[in-house]
Amino acid sequence: MESMHSLLGDGPVEASAPCRIDMGGTLDLSTFYLPLQPLGPCTFNAALNLRTRVRLLPHTVGKIKISATGFAETEVDAAAVPFGPPLGLMMAVAAYFGAEGVHIHIDSASPPRSALGGSSVAAAALIWAFCKLLARQGRPMPGPSAVASLAHAIEQGVSGAICGMQDQLAAVYGGVNGWYWSGMLQGAAFQRRPIPAVGDAAAFSRQLLVAYCGVPHVSADINGTWVRDFLAGRHRDLWHEIVLCSRGFIDALAEGRLAKARELMNRETDLRCRMTPEVLDDIGRQLADTARRADCGARFTGAGGGGCLWALGSAAGIDALRPEWARIVDQREQACILEAAVDPEGLL
Repeated sequence: MESMHSLLGDGPVEASAPCRIDMGGTLDLSTFYLPLQPLGPCTFNAALNLRTRVRLLPHTVGKIKISATGFAETEVDAAAVPFGPPLGLMMAVAAYFGAEGVHIHIDSASPPRSALGGSSVAAAALIWAFCKLLARQGRPMPGPSAVASLAHAIEQGVSGAICGMQDQLAAVYGGVNGWYWSGMLQGAAFQRRPIPAVGDAAAFSRQLLVAYCGVPHVSADINGTWVRDFLAGRHRDLWHEIVLCSRGFIDALAEGRLAKARELMNRETDLRCRMTPEVLDDIGRQLADTARRADCGARFTGAGGGGCLWALGSAAGIDALRPEWARIVDQREQACILEAAVDPEGLL
């Protein structure tokens, strides 16, 4: 079988995938969606055109080199690839494909650790790149669901913790979707509900605003708190309401009831803040409060604790909110408004 190093002699391979904004996150963890199954747990996400791009280049035989935005360049022996942070997930993907003699270049348009699903997106894009490379040998390309499942399995394996799957699904499918978590052992463990009623991507993009708070998120701490409390039986009433908010939000958005969607979005944020006030830092609280005064919904991305917030409102409401959010993020050096729009495409 021809080596990857040799296959790359025919030219580099490129792949990309979008990051996402979301609501209802954590419900895609089996810890939550299996016990909450009678309520029909689901999450919402919209893919953004802040894409992570992966390029495979030939490198020294027996070595793997990774260059990634925001991280120090790393070279390791392919026979002894480490799977620890910060680039262990990428190394684990490379090991799955038996990669060696490869330089993996990862360029992300979103800020590092911005709670937009960056590492999961990069893993999905890297898997797609390796599949493209192996297609030069005549191997068939997998479907998007298979790529998402593999990316999730590898991430869960190397993290040593239960991981959700919504980030990988947004990356491979793109667009605006609700995801319903059945956890079935036979058949699909999830169901996708595309939301076409939001109109075309450009129109829906005018109803969104995304801001980076200027500090990396620390989702493990907050997710860990949610998991421990849930397992101990605490806040079950709040989690039940979070499921209802997520379901209602998807329904309202699909039916074009924007005011109801904003109301449920803000309610879900309030419930999370009751459990873990640290999901919003000072900048995040200012952004959320200002969004509500502008008659918009506001929600942190991922598990919060830094990273990004996104707002949903009418096009006019978002236009009015933009300068207010710009004024707030100017308080912190790294904070900024992200020029993001809905990306209808997934893996490319």
